[in-house]
Amino acid sequence: MSSEKQAEEAIVSSLNETMEHEEEDQGDNSVFSVKSLLWHGGSVYDAWFSCASNQVAQVLLTLPYSFSQMGMLSGIILQVFYGVLGSWTAYLISVLYIEYRTRKEKENVSFKNHVIQWFEVLDGLLGPYWKAIGLAFNCTFLLFGSVIQLIACASNIYYINDKLDKRTWTYIFGACCATTVFIPSFHNYRIWSFLGLGMTTYAAWYLTIAALVHGQVEGVTHQGPTKLVLYFTGATNILYTFGGHAVTVEIMHAMWKPQKFKYIYLLATLYVFTLTIPSASAVYWAFGDQLLNHSNAFSLLPHSAWRDAAVILMLIHQFITFGFACTPLYFVWEKVVGMHDTKSICLRAVSRLPVVIPIWFLAIIFPFFGPINSAVGSLLVSFTVYIIPALAHMLTYKSASARKVNS
Repeated sequence: MSSEKQAEEAIVSSLNETMEHEEEDQGDNSVFSVKSLLWHGGSVYDAWFSCASNQVAQVLLTLPYSFSQMGMLSGIILQVFYGVLGSWTAYLISVLYIEYRTRKEKENVSFKNHVIQWFEVLDGLLGPYWKAIGLAFNCTFLLFGSVIQLIACASNIYYINDKLDKRTWTYIFGACCATTVFIPSFHNYRIWSFLGLGMTTYAAWYLTIAALVHGQVEGVTHQGPTKLVLYFTGATNILYTFGGHAVTVEIMHAMWKPQKFKYIYLLATLYVFTLTIPSASAVYWAFGDQLLNHSNAFSLLPHSAWRDAAVILMLIHQFITFGFACTPLYFVWEKVVGMHDTKSICLRAVSRLPVVIPIWFLAIIFPFFGPINSAVGSLLVSFTVYIIPALAHMLTYKSASARKVNS
C-alpha cells in the first residue's frame, strides 16, 4: 500500500504544479472563473460525465434493431454482461495507467504539455510490439467510430428534412464536426460532456415513452433469433455500445486526481443501463420484428415535435461524440508531426486537419451505420475493450515481485 500511496502523491504533486502554472498564465479574474467553470474540467464528476456521455450515442438508436435480431431476454442479459465486463477491463486500464505514470514520475518525466495515451502505456510497460498493437487497434477503432458519428448525423437529420439526400447531409455535418480541431484536450469537454449526457437522456426516455404511448402495432411478432448470424450481429452491436475504452486513458489523464478513476466507468455504465435497457425494450415491444428492416429506431416512430427535438439533440450529441473519438487521433497525429507541445490552439488546429479529411471522405463513401456498428464491434471492440487490456494486465503483473509491489 505504501508504494501505491507514493505513486498517488507523485502524480498529485505533478498535477498541482501544472495547475499552478496554468493559473499563473491565466491570472485572477472573473472571466477566468467562468472559463474554468465551463472549459477546464478535471474532477471525478467531469470524468463520470465524459465516460457516460461517450458510452452511449447513436448506438442508442440501433439497440432496438439488435433486440429484434436476438430477442429481448438475450439483449438485456448481454447488455449487463458486456457492460460489467467492460467496466472491469476499464479498471485494469486505470491500474496500468497509474503503474506507467508512477514509473515515469520516478524518472522525473514531466507530462505538463503531454497527454499520455494507451499505446504509450503499453510501450512503457510491455515494449514496442505491444505499442504497435495498441496503436493499430485503437486508431482503427476511433477512425471508424468517428465515421459512424458522421453517418449517423446524416441518417438522423433525414427524418426531419429529406429535401437533401443523406450523402449531402454528410458533407454538411463533416464540415461542422471539423470544428472539433479547436478543442485542445479532454479537459475542455466539461460543459459538452454534461450537455451531451442530458441530450442522450432525453432521447432515450423519448424512445421509451413514445413507444409505450404508441402501443404495439397490429399483428406484432417477436420471433427473436431466427438465424445464428442475426443473433451474433446483434450481439456485436451491443458489444460496441460499451466500447468506449479507446479514450479511457485520455479521460484519466485529464483528471486532477486520476487515481480516483477506478470505479467511475462502472458507475457510468450503471447509469447507461437506465437509458439503453428501457428504450430498447419498449421500442422492440411496440414494433417487434418490423425492426429487422429498420436499424434506426426513429424511423418507426410517428413524426412529432418531441421526435424532432430528440433528433436534434442526438445530432448535437453526435457532434460531441465525434470530438471524443477524434481527439485521441489528433493527439497521435500531433506527436507524429511534432506539434503536440505547441501552445497555439490555431497551429494545433491546422495540424489536425489531415485527420478529419479522411474520416469525412469515408463517411461519404459508406452512407449507413447499422452494419458498420456490428463490424466494428466484432473486429475491433473485442480486442480494444476486452482482450488487449486483460492480456496487458496479466503480463505486467505475471511475476510475484510485480504483484507484491502493486499490492
